[in-house]
Amino acid sequence: MKQTLFLLLTSLMVFSFGTTQAARLPGPLVETSWLAKNSGSVVILDVRKDVKSFTAKPKYKRDKKTGKLKFAAVGGHIPGAVLVDYGKVRVDRKIDGRVVTRLVPDKARFEALMQGWGVNKDSAIVVVSKGESSGDVTNATRLYWQIKYFGHDNVAVLNGGTAQWILDRRKVSTEASKASTGNWVATTERKEILATSDDVAKAMKKGVQLVDTRDLVQYIGTYKKSYVYAKGHIPGAKNFPVDLVTSVSMPARFTSVSDFKKLTAAMNVNTGAETITYCNSGHLATGAWFLMSEVMGNNKVRMYDGSMHEWTLEKRPVTSMKME
Repeated sequence: MKQTLFLLLTSLMVFSFGTTQAARLPGPLVETSWLAKNSGSVVILDVRKDVKSFTAKPKYKRDKKTGKLKFAAVGGHIPGAVLVDYGKVRVDRKIDGRVVTRLVPDKARFEALMQGWGVNKDSAIVVVSKGESSGDVTNATRLYWQIKYFGHDNVAVLNGGTAQWILDRRKVSTEASKASTGNWVATTERKEILATSDDVAKAMKKGVQLVDTRDLVQYIGTYKKSYVYAKGHIPGAKNFPVDLVTSVSMPARFTSVSDFKKLTAAMNVNTGAETITYCNSGHLATGAWFLMSEVMGNNKVRMYDGSMHEWTLEKRPVTSMKME
Protein backbone atom coordinates (compact mmCIF):
# COMPACT_ATOMS: atom_id res chain seq x y z
CA MET A 1 0.00 0.00 0.00
CA LYS A 2 2.79 2.41 0.99
CA GLN A 3 4.74 1.51 -2.16
CA THR A 4 1.66 2.11 -4.33
CA LEU A 5 1.06 5.49 -2.69
CA PHE A 6 4.72 6.41 -3.16
CA LEU A 7 4.61 5.52 -6.87
CA LEU A 8 1.38 7.49 -7.32
CA LEU A 9 2.82 10.59 -5.67
CA THR A 10 6.02 10.27 -7.68
CA SER A 11 4.03 10.03 -10.90
CA LEU A 12 2.02 13.10 -10.00
CA MET A 13 5.18 15.03 -9.23
CA VAL A 14 6.75 14.05 -12.54
CA PHE A 15 3.59 14.98 -14.41
CA SER A 16 3.37 18.31 -12.64
CA PHE A 17 7.04 19.04 -13.28
CA GLY A 18 6.70 18.18 -16.95
CA THR A 19 3.67 20.43 -17.36
CA THR A 20 5.43 23.34 -15.65
CA GLN A 21 8.48 22.90 -17.87
CA ALA A 22 6.35 22.77 -21.02
CA ALA A 23 4.61 26.00 -20.03
CA ARG A 24 7.90 27.90 -19.89
CA LEU A 25 8.18 29.67 -23.21
CA PRO A 26 11.43 29.27 -25.16
CA GLY A 27 11.66 32.99 -25.92
CA PRO A 28 9.67 35.99 -27.13
CA LEU A 29 9.01 34.27 -30.47
CA VAL A 30 7.62 30.76 -30.92
CA GLU A 31 7.01 28.75 -34.08
CA THR A 32 3.92 26.73 -34.96
CA SER A 33 5.82 23.48 -34.34
CA TRP A 34 6.41 24.47 -30.70
CA LEU A 35 2.85 25.67 -30.19
CA ALA A 36 1.39 22.50 -31.70
CA LYS A 37 3.25 20.46 -29.09
CA ASN A 38 2.48 22.77 -26.16
CA SER A 39 -0.95 24.26 -26.92
CA GLY A 40 -2.50 22.53 -23.91
CA SER A 41 -0.09 24.27 -21.53
CA VAL A 42 -0.54 27.85 -22.71
CA VAL A 43 -3.26 30.46 -23.09
CA ILE A 44 -3.55 31.40 -26.75
CA LEU A 45 -4.76 34.98 -27.24
CA ASP A 46 -5.80 35.55 -30.86
CA VAL A 47 -5.86 39.32 -31.36
CA ARG A 48 -7.44 40.75 -34.50
CA LYS A 49 -9.48 43.69 -35.73
CA ASP A 50 -11.60 41.56 -38.06
CA VAL A 51 -13.35 39.58 -35.35
CA LYS A 52 -15.80 37.94 -37.77
CA SER A 53 -12.94 36.08 -39.43
CA PHE A 54 -12.39 34.17 -36.16
CA THR A 55 -15.36 31.88 -36.91
CA ALA A 56 -15.07 31.95 -40.71
CA LYS A 57 -13.37 29.38 -42.92
CA PRO A 58 -9.99 30.04 -44.54
CA LYS A 59 -10.30 31.39 -48.07
CA TYR A 60 -8.65 29.84 -51.11
CA LYS A 61 -8.51 30.88 -54.75
CA ARG A 62 -7.70 28.84 -57.83
CA ASP A 63 -4.46 29.63 -59.62
CA LYS A 64 -5.28 30.48 -63.24
CA LYS A 65 -2.11 28.83 -64.57
CA THR A 66 -1.92 25.66 -62.51
CA GLY A 67 -5.57 25.24 -61.55
CA LYS A 68 -4.53 24.51 -57.98
CA LEU A 69 -6.19 26.06 -54.97
CA LYS A 70 -4.02 28.64 -53.21
CA PHE A 71 -4.42 29.97 -49.67
CA ALA A 72 -5.76 33.54 -49.96
CA ALA A 73 -7.02 34.80 -46.59
CA VAL A 74 -7.12 33.78 -42.94
CA GLY A 75 -10.31 32.36 -41.53
CA GLY A 76 -10.80 30.45 -38.31
CA HIS A 77 -8.26 30.06 -35.54
CA ILE A 78 -5.96 27.73 -33.67
CA PRO A 79 -8.08 25.27 -31.61
CA GLY A 80 -8.51 26.54 -28.07
CA ALA A 81 -7.55 30.13 -28.89
CA VAL A 82 -9.41 32.97 -27.16
CA LEU A 83 -10.58 35.84 -29.36
CA VAL A 84 -9.23 39.28 -28.43
CA ASP A 85 -10.96 42.20 -30.14
CA TYR A 86 -8.12 44.62 -30.87
CA GLY A 87 -10.57 47.50 -30.62
CA LYS A 88 -10.85 46.83 -26.88
CA VAL A 89 -7.13 46.51 -26.14
CA ARG A 90 -6.57 50.29 -25.92
CA VAL A 91 -8.65 53.11 -24.44
CA ASP A 92 -9.22 56.85 -24.60
CA ARG A 93 -7.97 58.92 -21.66
CA LYS A 94 -8.05 62.58 -20.72
CA ILE A 95 -4.56 64.05 -20.22
CA ASP A 96 -4.17 67.73 -19.28
CA GLY A 97 -7.70 68.43 -20.44
CA ARG A 98 -7.25 66.73 -23.84
CA VAL A 99 -8.78 63.42 -24.89
CA VAL A 100 -5.97 61.19 -26.12
CA THR A 101 -7.08 58.06 -27.95
CA ARG A 102 -5.71 54.54 -28.20
CA LEU A 103 -3.67 54.48 -24.99
CA VAL A 104 -2.76 51.70 -22.58
CA PRO A 105 -5.63 51.11 -20.09
CA ASP A 106 -5.21 51.60 -16.35
CA LYS A 107 -4.36 48.55 -14.24
CA ALA A 108 -7.94 47.77 -13.20
CA ARG A 109 -9.25 47.90 -16.76
CA PHE A 110 -6.48 45.72 -18.13
CA GLU A 111 -6.86 43.22 -15.31
CA ALA A 112 -10.55 42.87 -16.18
CA LEU A 113 -9.69 42.29 -19.84
CA MET A 114 -7.05 39.67 -19.09
CA GLN A 115 -9.28 37.84 -16.62
CA GLY A 116 -12.10 37.88 -19.19
CA TRP A 117 -9.76 36.25 -21.69
CA GLY A 118 -9.14 33.43 -19.20
CA VAL A 119 -5.60 34.38 -18.21
CA ASN A 120 -4.29 33.39 -14.77
CA LYS A 121 -1.38 34.72 -12.74
CA ASP A 122 0.84 31.79 -13.69
CA SER A 123 -0.30 31.41 -17.31
CA ALA A 124 2.10 31.07 -20.19
CA ILE A 125 0.66 33.26 -22.94
CA VAL A 126 1.12 33.02 -26.70
CA VAL A 127 -0.22 36.03 -28.60
CA VAL A 128 -1.34 35.24 -32.13
CA SER A 129 -2.14 37.61 -35.00
CA LYS A 130 -3.85 36.81 -38.28
CA GLY A 131 -0.39 37.03 -39.83
CA GLU A 132 -1.47 38.48 -43.15
CA SER A 133 0.47 41.77 -42.87
CA SER A 134 2.79 43.82 -40.70
CA GLY A 135 -0.31 45.56 -39.36
CA ASP A 136 -1.60 42.22 -38.11
CA VAL A 137 1.74 41.37 -36.53
CA THR A 138 1.83 44.67 -34.66
CA ASN A 139 -1.63 43.96 -33.25
CA ALA A 140 0.12 41.08 -31.50
CA THR A 141 3.21 43.05 -30.45
CA ARG A 142 1.02 45.84 -29.04
CA LEU A 143 -0.85 43.37 -26.83
CA TYR A 144 2.48 41.73 -25.91
CA TRP A 145 3.86 45.17 -24.93
CA GLN A 146 0.88 45.83 -22.65
CA ILE A 147 1.16 42.42 -20.99
CA LYS A 148 4.86 43.09 -20.34
CA TYR A 149 4.13 46.63 -19.18
CA PHE A 150 1.90 45.29 -16.41
CA GLY A 151 4.51 42.82 -15.19
CA HIS A 152 3.80 39.47 -16.90
CA ASP A 153 6.96 38.00 -18.48
CA ASN A 154 5.87 34.51 -19.56
CA VAL A 155 4.52 35.68 -22.91
CA ALA A 156 5.51 35.19 -26.55
CA VAL A 157 4.30 35.97 -30.07
CA LEU A 158 3.62 33.28 -32.67
CA ASN A 159 5.84 33.92 -35.69
CA GLY A 160 3.69 34.12 -38.83
CA GLY A 161 0.45 34.03 -36.84
CA THR A 162 -2.60 32.04 -37.91
CA ALA A 163 -1.56 32.35 -41.56
CA GLN A 164 1.57 30.32 -40.83
CA TRP A 165 -0.48 27.82 -38.82
CA ILE A 166 -2.81 27.26 -41.80
CA LEU A 167 0.05 27.07 -44.31
CA ASP A 168 1.68 24.44 -42.10
CA ARG A 169 -1.51 22.38 -42.59
CA ARG A 170 -2.44 22.33 -38.92
CA LYS A 171 -5.98 21.93 -37.63
CA VAL A 172 -8.16 25.05 -37.71
CA SER A 173 -11.30 25.67 -35.66
CA THR A 174 -14.28 27.89 -36.52
CA GLU A 175 -15.97 27.54 -33.14
CA ALA A 176 -16.80 30.63 -31.08
CA SER A 177 -14.31 31.70 -28.44
CA LYS A 178 -14.79 30.25 -24.95
CA ALA A 179 -12.87 31.25 -21.82
CA SER A 180 -13.45 30.81 -18.11
CA THR A 181 -12.66 33.79 -15.90
CA GLY A 182 -9.00 33.96 -14.92
CA ASN A 183 -7.31 35.40 -11.84
CA TRP A 184 -4.62 37.48 -13.56
CA VAL A 185 -3.43 40.65 -11.81
CA ALA A 186 -1.14 43.47 -12.89
CA THR A 187 1.93 43.36 -10.66
CA THR A 188 3.63 46.58 -11.77
CA GLU A 189 3.75 49.32 -14.39
CA ARG A 190 7.04 49.21 -16.23
CA LYS A 191 7.68 52.86 -17.01
CA GLU A 192 11.04 51.86 -18.47
CA ILE A 193 9.36 50.57 -21.65
CA LEU A 194 6.92 53.47 -22.01
CA ALA A 195 7.65 57.01 -23.20
CA THR A 196 5.41 60.05 -22.65
CA SER A 197 5.41 63.29 -24.62
CA ASP A 198 7.63 64.90 -21.99
CA ASP A 199 10.02 61.95 -22.19
CA VAL A 200 10.29 62.44 -25.94
CA ALA A 201 10.90 66.18 -25.55
CA LYS A 202 13.70 65.47 -23.06
CA ALA A 203 15.11 62.77 -25.33
CA MET A 204 15.30 65.25 -28.22
CA LYS A 205 17.48 67.57 -26.13
CA LYS A 206 19.75 64.71 -25.01
CA GLY A 207 20.14 63.31 -28.53
CA VAL A 208 18.39 60.02 -27.74
CA GLN A 209 17.55 58.07 -30.89
CA LEU A 210 13.94 58.51 -32.05
CA VAL A 211 12.61 56.01 -34.60
CA ASP A 212 9.51 56.80 -36.66
CA THR A 213 8.01 53.49 -37.85
CA ARG A 214 5.43 54.91 -40.26
CA ASP A 215 5.77 54.75 -44.03
CA LEU A 216 7.82 57.37 -45.88
CA VAL A 217 4.90 59.51 -47.06
CA GLN A 218 3.77 60.05 -43.47
CA TYR A 219 7.29 60.57 -42.17
CA ILE A 220 8.19 63.06 -44.91
CA GLY A 221 4.83 64.82 -44.59
CA THR A 222 2.94 64.40 -47.87
CA TYR A 223 0.15 62.48 -46.11
CA LYS A 224 -1.22 62.13 -42.59
CA LYS A 225 -3.90 60.18 -40.76
CA SER A 226 -7.06 62.06 -39.77
CA TYR A 227 -6.31 61.77 -36.06
CA VAL A 228 -2.83 63.29 -36.49
CA TYR A 229 -3.00 67.10 -36.59
CA ALA A 230 0.19 68.06 -38.44
CA LYS A 231 2.17 66.52 -41.28
CA GLY A 232 5.71 65.28 -40.87
CA HIS A 233 7.75 63.78 -38.04
CA ILE A 234 9.22 64.60 -34.65
CA PRO A 235 12.39 66.66 -35.27
CA GLY A 236 15.49 64.48 -35.37
CA ALA A 237 13.61 61.19 -35.74
CA LYS A 238 14.92 58.55 -38.13
CA ASN A 239 12.58 56.64 -40.40
CA PHE A 240 12.30 52.85 -40.21
CA PRO A 241 8.98 51.79 -41.81
CA VAL A 242 7.09 48.95 -40.13
CA ASP A 243 7.06 46.94 -43.38
CA LEU A 244 10.78 46.31 -42.78
CA VAL A 245 9.96 44.58 -39.48
CA THR A 246 8.18 41.68 -41.20
CA SER A 247 8.04 39.95 -44.54
CA VAL A 248 5.69 41.65 -46.99
CA SER A 249 3.88 38.59 -48.31
CA MET A 250 1.66 36.30 -46.24
CA PRO A 251 2.55 34.82 -43.80
CA ALA A 252 3.99 37.98 -42.26
CA ARG A 253 6.99 36.67 -40.35
CA PHE A 254 9.47 38.73 -38.37
CA THR A 255 12.60 39.82 -40.20
CA SER A 256 15.57 37.72 -39.08
CA VAL A 257 18.01 39.36 -36.67
CA SER A 258 20.79 39.29 -39.28
CA ASP A 259 18.61 41.01 -41.90
CA PHE A 260 17.22 43.42 -39.30
CA LYS A 261 20.76 44.51 -38.45
CA LYS A 262 21.51 45.14 -42.13
CA LEU A 263 18.27 47.04 -42.67
CA THR A 264 18.65 49.23 -39.60
CA ALA A 265 22.26 50.00 -40.55
CA ALA A 266 21.08 51.01 -44.02
CA MET A 267 18.50 53.33 -42.43
CA ASN A 268 21.08 54.75 -39.98
CA VAL A 269 19.31 53.22 -36.97
CA ASN A 270 21.48 51.93 -34.12
CA THR A 271 19.80 48.84 -32.61
CA GLY A 272 22.00 49.00 -29.50
CA ALA A 273 21.33 52.63 -28.62
CA GLU A 274 18.86 54.16 -26.20
CA THR A 275 15.78 54.48 -28.38
CA ILE A 276 12.17 55.64 -28.43
CA THR A 277 9.98 54.19 -31.18
CA TYR A 278 6.75 55.83 -32.28
CA CYS A 279 4.13 55.84 -35.05
CA ASN A 280 0.68 57.44 -35.23
CA SER A 281 -0.90 55.84 -32.17
CA GLY A 282 1.54 53.44 -30.50
CA HIS A 283 0.58 50.43 -32.62
CA LEU A 284 3.08 49.97 -35.46
CA ALA A 285 5.90 51.22 -33.21
CA THR A 286 5.66 48.10 -31.07
CA GLY A 287 7.02 46.01 -33.95
CA ALA A 288 10.44 47.67 -33.97
CA TRP A 289 10.34 47.86 -30.15
CA PHE A 290 9.72 44.09 -30.03
CA LEU A 291 12.66 43.20 -32.27
CA MET A 292 15.09 45.63 -30.61
CA SER A 293 14.02 45.08 -27.01
CA GLU A 294 12.75 41.52 -26.78
CA VAL A 295 14.48 39.62 -29.57
CA MET A 296 17.81 41.50 -29.58
CA GLY A 297 17.87 42.26 -25.84
CA ASN A 298 18.30 46.05 -25.87
CA ASN A 299 16.76 47.09 -22.54
CA LYS A 300 17.04 50.79 -23.37
CA VAL A 301 14.14 50.86 -25.84
CA ARG A 302 10.85 52.58 -25.02
CA MET A 303 7.64 52.96 -27.01
CA TYR A 304 5.85 56.32 -27.18
CA ASP A 305 2.27 55.37 -26.40
CA GLY A 306 0.57 58.57 -27.59
CA SER A 307 2.85 58.87 -30.65
CA MET A 308 2.06 61.45 -33.37
CA HIS A 309 -1.59 61.66 -32.33
CA GLU A 310 -0.74 62.98 -28.87
CA TRP A 311 2.36 64.89 -30.02
CA THR A 312 0.41 66.94 -32.59
CA LEU A 313 -2.65 67.24 -30.35
CA GLU A 314 -0.34 69.05 -27.92
CA LYS A 315 0.98 71.19 -30.81
CA ARG A 316 4.58 70.16 -30.26
CA PRO A 317 7.19 70.79 -33.02
CA VAL A 318 7.05 68.83 -36.26
CA THR A 319 9.46 68.67 -39.22
CA SER A 320 8.29 67.94 -42.78
CA MET A 321 9.84 67.58 -46.25
CA LYS A 322 13.13 66.51 -44.68
CA MET A 323 15.04 63.28 -44.06
CA GLU A 324 17.04 63.11 -40.83
